[in-house]
Amino acid sequence: MSDNITVTLKLFAIYQETLGTAEKVLTVPAGTTAGDVRDRLITEHPSLSQWKDLTRFGINLQFVEANRSLQEGDELVLIPPVSGG
Repeated sequence: MSDNITVTLKLFAIYQETLGTAEKVLTVPAGTTAGDVRDRLITEHPSLSQWKDLTRFGINLQFVEANRSLQEGDELVLIPPVSGG
């Protein structure tokens, strides 16, 4: 039996531009990590691969590492490097 969870993905900067949306609801297998979601997006949109090692992650408004597992209802934010001025 495979359990799935639903998470909300918030996208900014290059991720938002590439996917054409600021928010996406994903259904993923239980045990999926923040990094797994990033890797899935890179598989679907290879142009994002240059940001793989530069992306930071937030879950429910807290910075987390790529290996942090997602829980039902989590809000995952992918934060690419942002150039400011």
